[in-house]
Amino acid sequence: MREIVFDTETTGLSPGNGDRLVEIGCVELVNRVETGRTFHSYFNPGRAMPSEAEAVHGLSERFLSDKPPFDTVVEALLEFIGDSPLIAHNAAFDFGFINHELGTCGRPTVCHSRMVDTLAIARQKFPGAKHSLDALCTRFGVDRSLRIKHGALIDAQLLAQVYVELTGGRQIGLGLVAAVIEVDPAALVVETIAAPVVLEIRPPRAHAPSDEELARHAAFLSGIKDPIWNRLAGRG
Repeated sequence: MREIVFDTETTGLSPGNGDRLVEIGCVELVNRVETGRTFHSYFNPGRAMPSEAEAVHGLSERFLSDKPPFDTVVEALLEFIGDSPLIAHNAAFDFGFINHELGTCGRPTVCHSRMVDTLAIARQKFPGAKHSLDALCTRFGVDRSLRIKHGALIDAQLLAQVYVELTGGRQIGLGLVAAVIEVDPAALVVETIAAPVVLEIRPPRAHAPSDEELARHAAFLSGIKDPIWNRLAGRG
Protein backbone atom coordinates (compact mmCIF):
# COMPACT_ATOMS: atom_id res chain seq x y z
CA MET A 1 0.00 0.00 0.00
CA ARG A 2 1.31 3.45 -0.95
CA GLU A 3 0.94 6.32 1.53
CA ILE A 4 2.25 9.89 1.62
CA VAL A 5 3.42 11.48 4.88
CA PHE A 6 3.61 15.26 4.58
CA ASP A 7 4.07 18.48 6.50
CA THR A 8 3.61 22.17 5.66
CA GLU A 9 4.90 25.53 6.81
CA THR A 10 2.79 28.66 6.50
CA THR A 11 2.69 32.39 7.16
CA GLY A 12 0.21 31.89 9.98
CA LEU A 13 -2.64 29.85 11.36
CA SER A 14 -5.60 30.59 9.10
CA PRO A 15 -5.92 30.69 5.30
CA GLY A 16 -9.22 32.46 5.85
CA ASN A 17 -7.28 35.40 7.28
CA GLY A 18 -4.98 35.59 4.27
CA ASP A 19 -2.24 33.23 5.45
CA ARG A 20 -0.50 31.22 2.76
CA LEU A 21 1.49 28.04 2.29
CA VAL A 22 5.27 28.60 2.07
CA GLU A 23 6.70 25.06 2.19
CA ILE A 24 5.63 21.46 1.75
CA GLY A 25 7.55 18.24 2.27
CA CYS A 26 6.26 14.77 1.34
CA VAL A 27 7.68 11.30 2.01
CA GLU A 28 6.53 8.18 0.16
CA LEU A 29 5.82 4.98 2.09
CA VAL A 30 5.05 1.62 0.53
CA ASN A 31 3.87 -1.02 2.98
CA ARG A 32 4.99 1.24 5.86
CA VAL A 33 8.56 1.44 4.50
CA GLU A 34 10.17 4.64 3.19
CA THR A 35 11.07 4.25 -0.48
CA GLY A 36 13.46 7.19 -0.58
CA ARG A 37 11.16 9.19 -2.87
CA THR A 38 10.31 12.64 -1.55
CA PHE A 39 8.75 15.86 -2.77
CA HIS A 40 9.86 19.22 -1.39
CA SER A 41 9.19 22.80 -2.42
CA TYR A 42 9.19 26.34 -1.07
CA PHE A 43 6.58 28.84 -2.28
CA ASN A 44 6.52 32.60 -2.58
CA PRO A 45 3.37 33.51 -0.63
CA GLY A 46 3.05 36.93 -2.25
CA ARG A 47 2.71 38.60 1.13
CA ALA A 48 4.80 39.64 4.13
CA MET A 49 6.08 37.04 6.57
CA PRO A 50 4.94 37.73 10.16
CA SER A 51 7.81 37.62 12.65
CA GLU A 52 5.97 35.06 14.79
CA ALA A 53 5.81 32.60 11.90
CA GLU A 54 9.41 33.25 10.86
CA ALA A 55 10.52 32.48 14.43
CA VAL A 56 8.97 29.01 14.09
CA HIS A 57 10.30 27.90 10.70
CA GLY A 58 13.03 30.43 9.91
CA LEU A 59 11.72 31.23 6.43
CA SER A 60 12.10 34.94 5.79
CA GLU A 61 10.32 37.07 3.22
CA ARG A 62 13.68 37.65 1.55
CA PHE A 63 14.44 33.93 1.33
CA LEU A 64 11.06 33.20 -0.25
CA SER A 65 11.14 36.15 -2.66
CA ASP A 66 12.68 34.16 -5.53
CA LYS A 67 10.72 30.96 -4.89
CA PRO A 68 7.92 29.89 -7.27
CA PRO A 69 4.27 30.56 -6.43
CA PHE A 70 2.15 27.54 -5.58
CA ASP A 71 0.29 27.44 -8.90
CA THR A 72 3.50 26.82 -10.86
CA VAL A 73 4.38 23.75 -8.78
CA VAL A 74 0.90 22.30 -8.25
CA GLU A 75 1.09 19.81 -11.15
CA ALA A 76 4.27 18.19 -9.80
CA LEU A 77 2.77 18.04 -6.30
CA LEU A 78 -0.48 16.45 -7.46
CA GLU A 79 1.42 13.93 -9.55
CA PHE A 80 3.54 12.94 -6.56
CA ILE A 81 0.70 12.48 -4.07
CA GLY A 82 -1.54 10.74 -6.62
CA ASP A 83 -4.59 9.19 -4.98
CA SER A 84 -2.71 7.85 -1.93
CA PRO A 85 -3.80 8.41 1.68
CA LEU A 86 -2.22 11.57 3.11
CA ILE A 87 -0.77 11.43 6.62
CA ALA A 88 -0.05 14.53 8.70
CA HIS A 89 0.19 15.59 12.34
CA ASN A 90 -2.86 17.69 13.14
CA ALA A 91 -3.89 16.93 9.58
CA ALA A 92 -6.89 19.27 9.45
CA PHE A 93 -4.50 22.24 9.61
CA ASP A 94 -2.38 21.04 6.68
CA PHE A 95 -5.40 19.96 4.64
CA GLY A 96 -6.94 23.37 5.18
CA PHE A 97 -3.95 25.15 3.65
CA ILE A 98 -3.47 22.72 0.78
CA ASN A 99 -7.13 22.86 -0.19
CA HIS A 100 -7.12 26.66 0.06
CA GLU A 101 -4.15 26.82 -2.32
CA LEU A 102 -5.76 24.30 -4.69
CA GLY A 103 -8.99 26.29 -4.71
CA THR A 104 -7.10 29.55 -5.33
CA CYS A 105 -5.57 28.13 -8.51
CA GLY A 106 -8.80 26.50 -9.66
CA ARG A 107 -7.97 22.89 -8.81
CA PRO A 108 -10.23 20.33 -7.11
CA THR A 109 -9.63 20.04 -3.39
CA VAL A 110 -8.32 16.90 -1.71
CA CYS A 111 -11.08 14.79 -0.17
CA HIS A 112 -10.90 14.55 3.61
CA SER A 113 -11.54 10.80 3.37
CA ARG A 114 -7.87 10.51 2.40
CA MET A 115 -6.76 12.24 5.59
CA VAL A 116 -4.90 10.29 8.28
CA ASP A 117 -4.22 12.33 11.42
CA THR A 118 -1.34 11.04 13.56
CA LEU A 119 -2.28 13.47 16.32
CA ALA A 120 -5.69 11.82 16.67
CA ILE A 121 -4.06 8.37 16.63
CA ALA A 122 -1.58 9.39 19.35
CA ARG A 123 -4.31 10.88 21.54
CA GLN A 124 -6.31 7.69 21.33
CA LYS A 125 -3.32 5.44 21.94
CA PHE A 126 -1.67 7.49 24.71
CA PRO A 127 -4.40 9.49 26.50
CA GLY A 128 -3.07 12.08 28.89
CA ALA A 129 0.45 12.05 27.44
CA LYS A 130 2.19 14.71 25.35
CA HIS A 131 1.38 14.32 21.65
CA SER A 132 3.66 16.82 19.92
CA LEU A 133 5.97 15.50 17.20
CA ASP A 134 8.95 16.05 19.51
CA ALA A 135 7.27 14.13 22.33
CA LEU A 136 6.40 11.21 20.04
CA CYS A 137 9.94 11.11 18.66
CA THR A 138 11.19 10.82 22.25
CA ARG A 139 8.65 8.10 23.05
CA PHE A 140 9.66 5.98 20.06
CA GLY A 141 13.38 6.75 20.11
CA VAL A 142 13.34 8.62 16.79
CA ASP A 143 16.48 10.78 16.34
CA ARG A 144 15.45 14.40 15.88
CA SER A 145 18.89 15.96 16.36
CA LEU A 146 18.73 17.63 12.93
CA ARG A 147 15.45 19.37 13.75
CA ILE A 148 16.66 22.79 14.90
CA LYS A 149 13.62 24.62 13.54
CA HIS A 150 10.41 23.42 11.97
CA GLY A 151 11.04 22.34 8.39
CA ALA A 152 8.45 20.62 6.20
CA LEU A 153 10.64 17.87 4.76
CA ILE A 154 12.54 16.94 7.91
CA ASP A 155 9.30 17.00 9.91
CA ALA A 156 7.67 14.73 7.33
CA GLN A 157 10.62 12.33 7.56
CA LEU A 158 10.39 12.26 11.37
CA LEU A 159 6.63 11.84 11.21
CA ALA A 160 6.99 8.92 8.80
CA GLN A 161 9.00 7.06 11.45
CA VAL A 162 6.54 8.01 14.18
CA TYR A 163 3.59 6.91 12.04
CA VAL A 164 5.12 3.48 11.48
CA GLU A 165 5.53 3.05 15.25
CA LEU A 166 2.03 4.36 15.98
CA THR A 167 0.52 1.82 13.61
CA GLY A 168 2.33 -1.24 14.89
CA GLY A 169 5.99 -0.86 13.96
CA ARG A 170 7.84 -2.26 10.99
CA GLN A 171 6.47 -5.76 11.55
CA ILE A 172 3.01 -4.65 10.42
CA GLY A 173 4.02 -5.23 6.83
CA LEU A 174 5.80 -8.51 7.48
CA GLY A 175 4.20 -11.31 5.55
CA LEU A 176 5.08 -14.98 5.88
CA VAL A 177 4.41 -17.02 2.75
CA ALA A 178 3.63 -20.66 3.34
CA ALA A 179 5.74 -22.96 1.19
CA VAL A 180 4.01 -25.81 -0.60
CA ILE A 181 6.22 -28.92 -0.67
CA GLU A 182 5.54 -31.51 -3.35
CA VAL A 183 6.71 -35.02 -2.48
CA ASP A 184 7.39 -37.68 -5.08
CA PRO A 185 5.87 -40.93 -3.73
CA ALA A 186 8.57 -42.93 -5.51
CA ALA A 187 11.22 -41.12 -3.50
CA LEU A 188 9.74 -42.08 -0.15
CA VAL A 189 11.93 -44.30 2.00
CA VAL A 190 10.19 -46.84 4.22
CA GLU A 191 11.97 -47.27 7.54
CA THR A 192 11.87 -50.71 9.11
CA ILE A 193 11.17 -50.66 12.83
CA ALA A 194 13.51 -53.00 14.68
CA ALA A 195 12.35 -55.42 17.36
CA PRO A 196 12.28 -53.95 20.86
CA VAL A 197 15.47 -54.24 22.86
CA VAL A 198 15.23 -56.29 26.06
CA LEU A 199 17.27 -54.70 28.83
CA GLU A 200 19.18 -56.88 31.28
CA ILE A 201 17.89 -56.34 34.82
CA ARG A 202 20.73 -56.37 37.31
CA PRO A 203 20.27 -57.41 40.94
CA PRO A 204 20.19 -54.53 43.45
CA ARG A 205 23.42 -53.59 45.16
CA ALA A 206 23.68 -54.02 48.93
CA HIS A 207 23.77 -50.70 50.75
CA ALA A 208 23.75 -51.84 54.41
CA PRO A 209 26.73 -50.56 56.46
CA SER A 210 29.47 -53.00 57.37
CA ASP A 211 30.41 -53.85 60.97
CA GLU A 212 33.49 -51.63 60.67
CA GLU A 213 31.42 -48.67 59.47
CA LEU A 214 28.95 -49.11 62.32
CA ALA A 215 31.81 -49.14 64.86
CA ARG A 216 33.33 -45.94 63.43
CA HIS A 217 29.95 -44.21 63.49
CA ALA A 218 29.39 -45.16 67.15
CA ALA A 219 32.85 -43.82 68.04
CA PHE A 220 32.02 -40.53 66.33
CA LEU A 221 28.74 -40.15 68.21
CA SER A 222 30.37 -40.89 71.55
CA GLY A 223 32.58 -37.81 71.15
CA ILE A 224 29.60 -35.42 70.98
CA LYS A 225 28.80 -33.80 74.31
CA ASP A 226 25.15 -33.47 75.28
CA PRO A 227 23.72 -34.48 71.88
CA ILE A 228 20.29 -33.12 71.10
CA TRP A 229 18.81 -36.55 70.51
CA ASN A 230 19.43 -37.40 74.16
CA ARG A 231 17.45 -34.33 75.23
CA LEU A 232 14.63 -35.25 72.91
CA ALA A 233 14.55 -38.85 73.97
CA GLY A 234 11.22 -39.84 75.41
CA ARG A 235 9.30 -36.95 73.77
CA GLY A 236 6.70 -37.65 71.22
